[in-house]
Amino acid sequence: MLSPPQPPSVSRSVRNSMSSRQLAGIVLAAGKGTRMKSDRPKALFEVCGAPMAELVGRAMQGAGADRPVVVIGVCGEEVQGALGEGYDYAWQREQRGTGHAAASASDALRDFDGPVFVAAGDVPLLTSDVFHQLLSRHDEAQAQCTLAVVELDDPTGYGRVIRDDSGRPVRIAEERDASEAERKIREVCVSVYCFDAKTLFRLLPSLSTDNAQGEQYLTDMVEAVAGSGGRVETCFFEEAWLFQGVNDRWQLAQAELALRQRILRRLCEDGVSVVDPATTYVAVDVEVGRDTVLEPMTSIGRGCKIGKNCRIGPSTTIRESTLGDRCVVLMSHLNGAWLENDVRCGPFANLRPGARLHSRSRVGNFVEVKNASLGVAASASHLAYLGDATIGASANIGAGTICCNFDGFQKNRTTIGENAFVGSNTTLIAPVSVGEGAIVAAGSVISHDVPPDSLAIARGQEVIKEQWASKWRRRKEAQSK
Repeated sequence: MLSPPQPPSVSRSVRNSMSSRQLAGIVLAAGKGTRMKSDRPKALFEVCGAPMAELVGRAMQGAGADRPVVVIGVCGEEVQGALGEGYDYAWQREQRGTGHAAASASDALRDFDGPVFVAAGDVPLLTSDVFHQLLSRHDEAQAQCTLAVVELDDPTGYGRVIRDDSGRPVRIAEERDASEAERKIREVCVSVYCFDAKTLFRLLPSLSTDNAQGEQYLTDMVEAVAGSGGRVETCFFEEAWLFQGVNDRWQLAQAELALRQRILRRLCEDGVSVVDPATTYVAVDVEVGRDTVLEPMTSIGRGCKIGKNCRIGPSTTIRESTLGDRCVVLMSHLNGAWLENDVRCGPFANLRPGARLHSRSRVGNFVEVKNASLGVAASASHLAYLGDATIGASANIGAGTICCNFDGFQKNRTTIGENAFVGSNTTLIAPVSVGEGAIVAAGSVISHDVPPDSLAIARGQEVIKEQWASKWRRRKEAQSK
């Protein structure tokens, strides 16, 4: 099967009612992640091109929590810099447990009294539908605390849901603190919650540290709410894989695979052909138009938009680039490039930041383009370096052409006019211009401007000495005897 089953959707009417409300979210991203064995904070490890904490925040935002609070601690400045301005931030200066981490967001949400989502920042497969369903259950039950739960054949490592005789959840027994009987329970808490904000921040300071870790567990909020007369509800999910946390590199790889399959399935449902899902890599926010074909060994990173009826790959990498309709990119690398409609690129082309290819232009094998534009129907079909250049419409750039753009101190531009023809093995020493309709003879070194409709020849004069070769061979043969 291509991907895990999709979570059930929430009706449009329910979504609309939710979106009209004020919601908040808290992403717990202060931990170090010792088992990752890295100097980077765990929250910034990427799944399909996005930091895990961002994926959790995006899921909350999709459910209506427009500006989640991210709780940061270890390498907090790095986390804040990576996630950017779409979030509020709260510091957990001391690592004293998940309950203490959630309490760190109290100042940021001081005046908020609505529902607040809380989730760990290392659960990258969460979807907006998870939070929609959680909130719907929370509202229906008029609860103060609603927690997502699943049933596992092997619940090792998870907190078990303990219920009273009437079936109501009354507390969570963490693995290290659970009795033998409690450890046999298969219903577990997956650390994704919806709280009444006032109840949450009123009870968090009262959480005990009398446990195996000596920390404040957020799971103890279940007992705190139930013990104070509040209502605790559970929201059951059949799709346990949605809540898979990432604690080591292998789990990170598994999360990458699951999310990648979800992305590729969505693209296929939208009319995109994926020839080999096992070798096709697409980041979370990539847009691809219908009837486009993604060939094997294609990798498309964040910030990319690809139009309709394109053919991408095989063996192609695209980063932060925009492609129009009907583009063909074969075995090439694009980073920061912009292609209009009907552009052909490759094989083995390298488009670097600032490359702009207008409609019907062509960049062929082993051509590198950097901070340069090719006009409509312009062509550079083979073996060229086009750096800091402006190339006019219908201009032709011959094989072996080089724009010498760097003089050791600064970059200089080359300008080539419309319908100009630059012969093979030409060196253009910038700053220099070739006028419209001009022709540059093959093998030339051009260091002065070429007027429009002119012919420029700048190469050594050819000298022919008849019979010289045969005389030279006879002389060499005589010397070798």
